[in-house]
Amino acid sequence: MSKDWNTRTKLVHEGIRRSQYGEVSEAIFLTQGFVYDSAEQAEARFIEVGDDEFIYARYGNPTVRMFEERIAALEGAEDAFAAASGMAAVNATVMSLLKSGDHVVSSRALFGSCLYILETILTRYGVEVDFVDGTDLDAWKAALRPDTKAVFFETMSNPTLEVIDIEGVSALAHEVGALVIADNVFATPIFSRALEQGADVVVYSTTKHIDGQGRCLGGVVLGTRDFIRKTLEPYLKHTGGALSPFNAWVMLKGMDTLDLRVRASSDTALKLAQSLEGHGKLSRVIYPHLASHPQFDLAKRQMEGGGTVLSLDIAGGKEAAFRFLNALEICTISNNLGDSKSIVTHPATTTHQRLTPEQRAALGITEGLVRLSVGLEDAGDLLKDVEQALARV
Repeated sequence: MSKDWNTRTKLVHEGIRRSQYGEVSEAIFLTQGFVYDSAEQAEARFIEVGDDEFIYARYGNPTVRMFEERIAALEGAEDAFAAASGMAAVNATVMSLLKSGDHVVSSRALFGSCLYILETILTRYGVEVDFVDGTDLDAWKAALRPDTKAVFFETMSNPTLEVIDIEGVSALAHEVGALVIADNVFATPIFSRALEQGADVVVYSTTKHIDGQGRCLGGVVLGTRDFIRKTLEPYLKHTGGALSPFNAWVMLKGMDTLDLRVRASSDTALKLAQSLEGHGKLSRVIYPHLASHPQFDLAKRQMEGGGTVLSLDIAGGKEAAFRFLNALEICTISNNLGDSKSIVTHPATTTHQRLTPEQRAALGITEGLVRLSVGLEDAGDLLKDVEQALARV
């Protein structure tokens, strides 16, 4: 495939494998295993698997491989390995890399399940984890040690949309030989080039923008071929977190329109943020490409667009936030994001409810904070819906 293609062309054409029938749409190879022409061929394949050879669906599959190659081309990565969900991808990345006695530094603003893996699971097995304010480069520098094995952060945090300086953190981490792992879901592969900016490994929940229509779970890890094939692949192959061929096919078809969808939703998100800033019922509007955002300059420099998510801090706390949520007519109450439908959630009682009140306060997750994932609806209709719901608070 051409390496000179632009994003939209890559999203439609990269990674295609056609069978002998010459199908136009990517085929779903819904099979658990693969047959061999001879015992000798089977023996050879178990010694070394070729680029277009497969053994067992837990190890690899033609449809899954199409998806891996397409997203690797989009991201500019040497290789990729798909997983059953975004959290399976995060878990496999850190568990395949780390062992007892290793040291990790992470930003403190994390999705609840990521925090659970780092704070509870890794420490249970003897990995030392330090958490820092991800926006403070001095805090990263102070926490890093000569024996730090890895750093982990969300390039844009959930749900307060803090933006991490990828180049700055990566430079500090590389000085001590640490691997940089970036969860890039909120920034999206359309607006962020985390690998180019210094990250070594990028992780996505493909459940979000890449599917983009609320259908399937999926995840993917991208990085060097050495990391993907020698470190990550053995762990995922033997622990069973494989992406199903059907889900991989859904992700492939989602990628056809990924650039169009993300840009349309981001344009609407910016319009909503600009229109709602200063509203009397809101304590604050959080969106990376608003000039009032604490990391606005960094966000403009690091991300082509501000993303599809904004957060609204509704004056009056939980009761007011619940009134707002229940009054919405177009926006759907759910806990996903990156969907074609606009989705709202109340992080303090859902995605981040397991955190203590003190932890939520430190992260800026107030009782009035609402996360709004903007979909593909008309921008004017969405603004009217949000405004009428605020009027009922």
